[in-house]
Amino acid sequence: MKKLFPSYVRVPVIFAFVLVALEYFIDSGDKPAFVKYPMVALFLGVFLFLLVAIEIVVSAVDKVTYHLLTDEQKQKLEEAQSVSFTESKFYQTWMSKLTRSTAIEQEADVMLDHDYDGIRELDNVLPPWWVKLFYITIIFGVIYLVRFHMFGGDNQEQEFKHEVELAEAELLNSKSASPKEVITADQVTLLNDKESLAKGQEIFKNVCVACHGPQGGGVVGPNLTDEFWLNGGGIKNVFKVIHDGSPRNPTMAAWGKTLDSKDVQKVASYVLSLQGTKPAGGKPAEGDKWTEEAAPTADAAKPADSTATAK
Repeated sequence: MKKLFPSYVRVPVIFAFVLVALEYFIDSGDKPAFVKYPMVALFLGVFLFLLVAIEIVVSAVDKVTYHLLTDEQKQKLEEAQSVSFTESKFYQTWMSKLTRSTAIEQEADVMLDHDYDGIRELDNVLPPWWVKLFYITIIFGVIYLVRFHMFGGDNQEQEFKHEVELAEAELLNSKSASPKEVITADQVTLLNDKESLAKGQEIFKNVCVACHGPQGGGVVGPNLTDEFWLNGGGIKNVFKVIHDGSPRNPTMAAWGKTLDSKDVQKVASYVLSLQGTKPAGGKPAEGDKWTEEAAPTADAAKPADSTATAK
């Protein structure tokens, strides 16, 4: 049987179509789906194998069937296969329906009386597809006119503004439904759980190592592992310095502008966990020695969580 496209064209086209469909419907982020998900790559491999196997089987069946034909049937088959696609009955039937053109033998029936220097004109009908498309544009134009010019429908600019307003309203609702917790220096507490300290260590490596070293021993910035502090120790003071920056050192950035207050709390807790580690090559002590006070008694006039002792 004569095929419109050879197998070496069909197989790559079908495989490419399936591959594109998988990439479209599977959310794999910035990586191709067959790279991120091994099962997708396995499926594509099996699918390609089946495509090739089907082509081989069909080709074998065609050859066997051809050898079972008689000489007369083989001759008829060869004659049918020698006909080009444009000369096939299928093509001729569809072109006749689409164009409604008059056969050359019947042109005399649609010949006009006008004669221009021996050139005669045919009165062929318009192609049905063109006529139907023309009617569709008229219907579309009427609907467009009624909707947007008579009933005041939203144009593209108005629709865009409405969509933006809806998106902003949804964003406000989501924020109000789950308000973001903000921690201040007065509310902050020291965290000791492994998960929080691990997160604090991760942030420390990303933003603090350049000035304080990978182990907190100090490079440009001061040593964070001893008892001496330039802006006071304790969770509240360390949190405040990380969040707002250091008044005594302008190179200390205010990370509260880029970090969430919870993340600042985790970094501050991790920094305090470095106390007493004494890394090799640590800088000499700077600032004042900090000593944490005991918890205030019930009759204390004013609670205080810490105090500074002169160096």
